[in-house]
Amino acid sequence: MAVPVVSSVRKPHRVAVLVQHGVIPFELGIPFRIFGGAKTPGGEPLYEVLTCTPDGPGTVRADADFEINVAHGPDALETADTVIVPAAHEQTSAHTDGRNPELLAAAFDRIRPGARLVSICTGAYFLAAAGRLDGLRATTHWNSAHHFQSLFPKVKVEPDVLYVDNGDVLTSAGVASGIDLCLHLVRRDHGTAVANSSARSSLVPPHREGGQAQYVQRPVPEPQLATTAAARAWALGRLDRPLVLRELAERESMSVRTFTRRFREEVGVSPGQWLVAQRVERARGLLESSDLSVDQVAREAGFGTAASMRQHLQTALGVSPTAYRRTFRT
Repeated sequence: MAVPVVSSVRKPHRVAVLVQHGVIPFELGIPFRIFGGAKTPGGEPLYEVLTCTPDGPGTVRADADFEINVAHGPDALETADTVIVPAAHEQTSAHTDGRNPELLAAAFDRIRPGARLVSICTGAYFLAAAGRLDGLRATTHWNSAHHFQSLFPKVKVEPDVLYVDNGDVLTSAGVASGIDLCLHLVRRDHGTAVANSSARSSLVPPHREGGQAQYVQRPVPEPQLATTAAARAWALGRLDRPLVLRELAERESMSVRTFTRRFREEVGVSPGQWLVAQRVERARGLLESSDLSVDQVAREAGFGTAASMRQHLQTALGVSPTAYRRTFRT
């Protein structure tokens, strides 16, 4: 009797992008570019990305002077591991009454249990209208955050971040923050090395500093005013040693108060929050790619002790250093 051959080839993670009339072409292209650039060391794709509409295959009007031919209907949602909903600039009942149009509501019902839900920009309106954000933290474009919160009071809106990760439900802020969120998902699924490779292929930073507060419209500062960029670069080269706020301010010849205010304006977070985030990223990279012990990684990343690093990684990532290394060691 012949023994059946079991394939050891891993099936790519299927991503379905649910598009509607008025879709922003830039946002539509983000998942294809970022997930499409994620490959195994042998060059095999880790994701399969396809586009679908709520009402069947056909033509979708873009938020531009062209149309997009979409090959799949809502049945594609039934086999998707991740469903991404980008923004659409044509107003629907989701934007006015907090209710999804009938066909879109029916499409959401076809998403299989356990599938990951993701929105880009004001695509969060559709997730919220489907009740998928009730009781959760979420974000959307800063210009729509107040209206979004008033329309969906059960959602806790965080207008200053680039994205929010609730595990199986994720939302990103305006437009290009969809890149940050997709890279975050690749990093979460396959580790820093794969995410960095995908980012390099698209010529985008693998991790952006701060939140969307830095992009909110405000008066342009005078050209002669100093920034905090040099202090940030100096700190990145010294993460393994204790750094105090006074040192950073002195690098820019500013008072601590002025430096702190300028830093938050430019980066979107306080200097202390930024330093912790950079040390977490350093620790992640070392845990994935080096043979250093957990204690050594803690010292190299500037946490001092393994206990301190464990606390910060648990807060930032929800896992211990040992568990993270076991999952993402390359």
